[in-house]
Amino acid sequence: MCITSANAEIGYPEKEELKFGFIKLTDMAPIAVAYEKGYFEEEGLYVTIEAQANWKVLLDGVIDGRLDGAHMLAGQPIAATIGYGTQAHIITPFSMDLNGNAITVSNDVWAKMKPNIAKQADGKPVHPITADSLKPVVEEFNAAGKPFNMGMVFPVSTHNYELRYWLAAGGIHPGFYAPHKGDTSGQIDAQALLSVTPPPQMPSTLEAGTIYGYCVGEPWNQQAVFKGIGVPVVTDYEIWKNNPEKVFGITAQFAEKYPNTTIRLTRALIRAAKWLDDNNNANRPEAVKILSQPNYVGADYDVIANSMTGTFEYEKGDKRAVPDFNVFFRHNATYPYYSDAIWYLTQMRRWGQIEQDQSDDWYKDVAAKVYRPDLYAKAAQSLIDDKLIPASAFPDFSSESGFKAPQTHFIDNLVYDGNQPNAYINSFKIGLKQGDKL
Repeated sequence: MCITSANAEIGYPEKEELKFGFIKLTDMAPIAVAYEKGYFEEEGLYVTIEAQANWKVLLDGVIDGRLDGAHMLAGQPIAATIGYGTQAHIITPFSMDLNGNAITVSNDVWAKMKPNIAKQADGKPVHPITADSLKPVVEEFNAAGKPFNMGMVFPVSTHNYELRYWLAAGGIHPGFYAPHKGDTSGQIDAQALLSVTPPPQMPSTLEAGTIYGYCVGEPWNQQAVFKGIGVPVVTDYEIWKNNPEKVFGITAQFAEKYPNTTIRLTRALIRAAKWLDDNNNANRPEAVKILSQPNYVGADYDVIANSMTGTFEYEKGDKRAVPDFNVFFRHNATYPYYSDAIWYLTQMRRWGQIEQDQSDDWYKDVAAKVYRPDLYAKAAQSLIDDKLIPASAFPDFSSESGFKAPQTHFIDNLVYDGNQPNAYINSFKIGLKQGDKL
């Protein structure tokens, strides 16, 4: 271990041997890079990394201590802490990335959507493609008594909320949850029926005709393009520019019991995230090589590179520059903002996973229990003191409130202010509002 002055002040890790879990997705990259580049080892941490079967198995592993920490859906620590699904106090000192998802539809559905989409001079579709173009297709299915099935990865995943956001913005109702009535299907009043499909199985489920579209992280949208079975129609960058995606989750108990270890693993992950974005993504080809190994993501190099290196292919041959499709460090991507946590909570309330009204303060209190910028700042400050990363690369910790300025880059042009969650919930045409109860 390379002990420097700031590093020494943190103290030796109380637990040196650690096991981290992940799901086979491109955005687990900071964990793989921290391991492969020796950043964990430089912190005195001897880490084993293990792919998990699905998000529930992964979460259970962290809760029961089989895993010390994991790559998690941003909604998982929040949902667990409020007791939706599994009850456990999970925290995050580190946000793993921004963007990285897309919505893909089958070739047949795409053929039906195309006449409803404006074209550029070169004949290619105008982006972003809104769900308005899908609405007549869904209505046609509903009129014929056929369910319009779509896949997402987990009930509290970004993918579920992004898919719902996109559908609702186009006037398609994605359905409500009513856990207090024992209904966790999320399909009450739905025009499009959303259900869980594990990410690596999305393309084959689409090909089999079980679902007509899905929202997932990479490389499983580009895989549909490569296999010629579907067309990604919109990225989450177009739904909500620079949206938070995954987090690194640990139990609150782990952070209390092993404070030095927690700061050290956060340091390693911050360094890995910075490496991934350094010099305008110059390290991405090397990162893709790492991720394509079977023990990490295990998809072909070309499939992963399609999105990781700053481009994204929609319809076959329609490859466009999307330099921020995957962001790991730019735009303060690694900082765990309270306002990010609150956005997820607003969507949980909007779709009935939170069954009744809560005060604005309740949303802020939950966010502060789960998202831990204090731990992040401690790790970041020690990297600044060690001269490993300049202070200019981070938020100004002396004045940072944990709330982003009101965000305007949504596909429906609504403005999100994390300080006013109830006003935001009330601004949607489709969804539960204050006073509503199923």
